[in-house]
Amino acid sequence: MFKMHVRILPFGVLKESLGSDPFGLDLPGGSTVADLLVRLGVHSPIVESLGIAVSVNAEYAERNRVLSDNDEVGLLPPVSGGAVSNAQQGANLVRLTREVIDADRLVRAAKQGEDGAVVVFDGIVRNHTRGRQTLYLDYEAYEEMAMKQMGELAADAATKFGVRHVSIVHRLGRLQVGETSVLIIVSSAHRAQAYEASRWLIDTLKKTVPIWKKETFVDGAVWADGEPFPPGYALEGADGPAA
Repeated sequence: MFKMHVRILPFGVLKESLGSDPFGLDLPGGSTVADLLVRLGVHSPIVESLGIAVSVNAEYAERNRVLSDNDEVGLLPPVSGGAVSNAQQGANLVRLTREVIDADRLVRAAKQGEDGAVVVFDGIVRNHTRGRQTLYLDYEAYEEMAMKQMGELAADAATKFGVRHVSIVHRLGRLQVGETSVLIIVSSAHRAQAYEASRWLIDTLKKTVPIWKKETFVDGAVWADGEPFPPGYALEGADGPAA
């Protein structure tokens, strides 16, 4: 029987059971995403118990997606919410960076004469979570897919709310208390649209863009629980979504 080879990329908490590095796996020809998860679940039941999503070649995929030789399969737990990755999406800017985010400079760059409002969401690292003192956070991303998703969000916001410009900048790597983790800037002729777009962008980003957060406290470390994926993103079995 024909066999194919796929490359597996585990992210976030899945690294605890599958390992932190990408690895290859041979499967029978015609295997689906569901077949792959069954194979992985034999040794790591957590794969089928988190309500995860799966990507194939940096695009969200369903359980019945048939895999091909040399596909890259990302295993994506619910998302939490060096080199710099940039992309200009028309008038928009999306970026992943390991450098400190210069919010003032980015806000100045987002302003144009036709704008009547610029709304800024500046997400920062706080010093506690659920009563535990935070020392620092580590963010990681499936970078290729995250850039695509952020670019699509920016374009969708411009269309959905009629705003002129969107900037989305997310930090990766280790962040200290008080540092900016995510910056969203919306420029628009009218404030109402800018407010609405900003809220929609951060809420949607936290649910759909493959970025994960590991929190280190004075008494231990844990991958942050992500928000559940929106309908149609997390994989569902015959009896519904995994509990």
